[in-house]
Amino acid sequence: MPTPHRSPAPPRIHTSRRTLLAFVGAALVAGPVIASQTAGASPTPKAGGLDDPAKKEIAMKIVCSAENSDLNWKEYYRYCEDIGDGRGYTAGIIGFCSGTGDMLDLVELYTQRKPDNILAKYLPALREVDGTDSHEGLDPTYKPDWEKAAEDPEFQKAQNDERDRVYFNPAVKQGKADGIGVLGQFAYYDAIVMHGDGGDSTSFRNIRKRALRSAKPPAHGGDEVRYLNAFLDARVWAMKQEEAHEDTSRVDTAQRVFLKKGNLNLDTPLEWKVYGDPYRIG
Repeated sequence: MPTPHRSPAPPRIHTSRRTLLAFVGAALVAGPVIASQTAGASPTPKAGGLDDPAKKEIAMKIVCSAENSDLNWKEYYRYCEDIGDGRGYTAGIIGFCSGTGDMLDLVELYTQRKPDNILAKYLPALREVDGTDSHEGLDPTYKPDWEKAAEDPEFQKAQNDERDRVYFNPAVKQGKADGIGVLGQFAYYDAIVMHGDGGDSTSFRNIRKRALRSAKPPAHGGDEVRYLNAFLDARVWAMKQEEAHEDTSRVDTAQRVFLKKGNLNLDTPLEWKVYGDPYRIG
């Protein structure tokens, strides 16, 4: 497979799984909302959610259009480079970073499942560089070894599982607790992918809190379209706090387009633009 090309799109802010544990738990951001909405719920994905396999595939393609200027997200298991954003190596289908802990978590998971894997020898170095942009102990062989590991279905599965546990599942869970549909759950997912869920003002949980000042989600008796507009407004505000995120087209000419058309279920065909490039599904 040829080396994937990543466009010079704005870099993401990643957050280690360790800083997301409170978010993943039953308390989550919504506190009592989560508890009341999910008590006794079945873990089986419900129809109409972003966790429906067909909708999840759409979500992965839309995010990939923004992150990689491409719809073929499965080509990015082997992607690995330093994009100069201060987070060390960025790699894999969701941009795991050596400087933010989620890459370390991924390689630890892979090693738990397959102790003799080609990346296991880098665990000490990944622990040392966590929180920095350093490549110490990784160069010059980490990138080619990552690409080799990406040929292993077990490593691909580990990437899928970490993406779901750290980013996708929390977004869908919070979206369902808030009573929003597929589009809203996708808006949450895209926000977590870019902003993580730390304590800073531009993290997902604080974007959501900002939106709640302007509108109520359906779970609290609010109108879904009004709430999603408030959430996207808050997301755009957060993006503009960083020069790297000033291009807000992934909201303005993608998510906002779907919302204006009333496509709350992300039904195909879908047409959108990111950074001026057109995309279509279906």
